[in-house]
Amino acid sequence: MPTFYNFAAQVDEWAVKHPDKRAVWELDEQGQEQILTYEELRRFSNRIANGLGSIGIERGDRVLVLVSRGTTAYGLYLALLKLGAVIMPGSEMLRQKDIEYRVNHAKAKAVIGFDGVLAEVDPIRGQCASLKHFVTIGESKEGWISLDHLLQHQDEEFECAQTRSDELAFLSYTSGTTGGPKGVMHVHGWPFAHLAVAAKQWLDVREEDTVWATAGPGWAKWIWSPFVSTLGMGATAFVYKGRFGAETYLNLLQKYPISVLCATPTEYRLMAKVSDLESYQLQALRSACSAGEPLNREVIDTFRRVFQLTVRDGYGQTENTLIVGTFVGMEPKPGSMGRPSPVARIAIVDEEGMEVQTGQVGDIAIDRNMVALFKGYLDDPERTAKAFRGEWYITGDQGRMDEDGYIWFEGRSDDIIISGGYTIGPFEVEDALVKHPAVAECAAVASPDPERGNIVKAFVILKKGVTPSDELIAQLQEHVKTLTAPYKYPRKIEFVEELPKTTSGKIRRIELRQMERDRLRS
Repeated sequence: MPTFYNFAAQVDEWAVKHPDKRAVWELDEQGQEQILTYEELRRFSNRIANGLGSIGIERGDRVLVLVSRGTTAYGLYLALLKLGAVIMPGSEMLRQKDIEYRVNHAKAKAVIGFDGVLAEVDPIRGQCASLKHFVTIGESKEGWISLDHLLQHQDEEFECAQTRSDELAFLSYTSGTTGGPKGVMHVHGWPFAHLAVAAKQWLDVREEDTVWATAGPGWAKWIWSPFVSTLGMGATAFVYKGRFGAETYLNLLQKYPISVLCATPTEYRLMAKVSDLESYQLQALRSACSAGEPLNREVIDTFRRVFQLTVRDGYGQTENTLIVGTFVGMEPKPGSMGRPSPVARIAIVDEEGMEVQTGQVGDIAIDRNMVALFKGYLDDPERTAKAFRGEWYITGDQGRMDEDGYIWFEGRSDDIIISGGYTIGPFEVEDALVKHPAVAECAAVASPDPERGNIVKAFVILKKGVTPSDELIAQLQEHVKTLTAPYKYPRKIEFVEELPKTTSGKIRRIELRQMERDRLRS
């Protein structure tokens, strides 16, 4: 790891090497394209850096970025890295409560958002004392300055900050089982470490590739694949701005020269179910990867049979990088997560931090000295300390390792819900539900689902005098969507008279999860 490193400077080097090559290739639902070459992206990000600098955004400032897929996201992330500011990725689906928490927890100085998020930010301004700058991707409005306005007459040259490899660069928030989301701290050296294995040995990105990674800005996975793994290798990032549709995705893969695909298991599962799958010709596609949740064997077998393509599973977290996967040239064991990264020491450990025997279930753990491991949770030494057990970082997932070194996922060791690639904390769902006047108490757990892997299910105790009904279920679902990001809402709600609890009164979600699994088997 070099002493000084800035990923944006590395991308600018590609602009010198092949200035006219496509860097970002954007396509909307109407078929309209917008293309930025590497040189155009370099100049675009420089203008943004100069514009943001002109209003007072400086090195070390924390900036919440709430934007959708497209060329602007790439320009913004590169510009903020060039300034030496700290990027706080945020989903465009975040609501007032989510935004207020992140801003206040991180003491963010600025928020950059698209038109749709302005109505979520404006009502909380008075509760966010640290916020000084409000930038919109759309037209200027009261209290907001448009990015287009900022870019007027800005110089296309900018001297990139010489950031230290151990200097904070990304502050991503991830759900916890209790309390608010945790601020995961990653430094400027993280992309350098990520490129070494994830980009080259898992995604298998090459300079000549067109890479379609379907994750949206706001998620650590967007930084992983569409941003770092693609631009860092000098390849072309393909961006589709439309909604997911299995046939739509297959048509795009057939029409455009996409050679590398990185999608969620849910997206692969739905594509694999298309009735006329054999009619599609994906001639350019040579590398396909999946991450976010376990990939089932049926999908792997289907893509092998129809397209002679092995979908390689991968596992990592917001707190680290790709740590387990089916790497290039490795024979997959369908259903397994793959083998540990060649640059990481991974083990299955017990409650004492001791490695368990082959085939025994335990906690999936990472050597705490791994270069790409996070630097802790922001201002939260207690939760940071709980993440470690002796020499190991404990991922929170459980698994077993077979005699060939392949790791098999067994489930979460805590109550986190992973649905369709989204990580959801039960506390966030429950906190929203109990704010409804009909709800006395509730618990949210993962419920197995054939398409999303799991969905959020809520067990709800109603207040006296409230009658259960389908109408009330719909009302509660909409209530949650209003208070927190829509992807967190409970797709199933069951009204109950009581919840299983410990002698100290804590809800035993593990019993509810097991009940859901038993129902699936029966």
